Amino acid sequence: MKIVIAPDSFKDSLDAAGVARAIAAGLREGCPGVQVVECPMADGGEGTMDAILAASDGELRRQTVRGPLGQSVEAGWGWLPHSRTAIIEMAQASGLQLVPTGQRDACRSSTWGTGELIAAALAAGAQRVVLAIGGSATNDAGSGMLRALGLRLLDAQGQALEEGGLTLAQLAHIDASDLDPRLAEVQFEVAADVDNPLCGANGASAIFGPQKGANPQQVQALDQALGHFADQCAQLLGEDVRDYPGCGAAGGMGFAARAFMGAQFRPGVEVVAELAGLDALVQGADLVVTGEGRFDAQTLRGKTPMGVARVAKRHGVPVVVLAGTLGEGYQQLYAHGVDAAFTLSSGPMSLEQACADAAELLQARACDIARLWRCAAVRE
Repeated sequence: MKIVIAPDSFKDSLDAAGVARAIAAGLREGCPGVQVVECPMADGGEGTMDAILAASDGELRRQTVRGPLGQSVEAGWGWLPHSRTAIIEMAQASGLQLVPTGQRDACRSSTWGTGELIAAALAAGAQRVVLAIGGSATNDAGSGMLRALGLRLLDAQGQALEEGGLTLAQLAHIDASDLDPRLAEVQFEVAADVDNPLCGANGASAIFGPQKGANPQQVQALDQALGHFADQCAQLLGEDVRDYPGCGAAGGMGFAARAFMGAQFRPGVEVVAELAGLDALVQGADLVVTGEGRFDAQTLRGKTPMGVARVAKRHGVPVVVLAGTLGEGYQQLYAHGVDAAFTLSSGPMSLEQACADAAELLQARACDIARLWRCAAVRE
């Protein structure tokens, strides 16, 4: 019997590889001799690079870059030498986790460091760049990233703007003469699970600005500043992409990638599944086990279990989900390739305890599933 294990991370507890190991241990305990294949997954947010590297022959490379508020940070990026593909995880250089809660500032935070990672990938000879843009601390429409790659943003006096989204309101001229020409020779893909436009009630500032430190007045000012930036970009490029689905992702990073790099948008889990070779792994399997910290109706919007279920469904393989919490509406996933879902807790338990004991809980529940599956196989 072959079982493929393809989970996401459990936030604040275990990364995807740790989740897969715990499930594998439980399956082997409950069904000795079972063939298990571990394929850690992600959906474009934090952990995407690690998941891809864990399932491939990729290399982890490191670069010191400028963090969201100007501090130096050590950021990793992934390199797949055979396909000359770079995996750039925005959270590594411009992530919310890099900024303490009390210092988060959506008006000043910058994506400059992400641009530095892209520059490193170009220097390595990348022909394809996968930009995973979940978990950002920024709301600058990707302007910092573009500036790190040579774009100049000037005010009415011809002076360079300060970094951040709010200063874009002062933009008078865009100088693209020094923008890295190698960008035009590379295929860019944005791995994201949101389809928000850049501006408006469902835009980057309104939807994501508050979690990055913006108050209501700042949200309005940021939205106007990003709209002004989009106006200037449209004049320069002859095309306005601000309403393209996904351009509001990661504080507008999607906009910059689409406008200046011609990036294509794909669900993050789809990109990870492709690079990890999930389709080939599932072929011929008897069961797929996936999971995430909270499994609910929001999973339908492109989170890992949904993507894994789609792959398994193509091959007629049943899918079981293990989750820290089963939230409202999780049953909707039963119509989309998920066959059963189980929570980890065996009784009353605090969130802190559940996170601390996640590996043991995952192993125990996976053991139960293996024993049940073995019984069903014997009866057949």
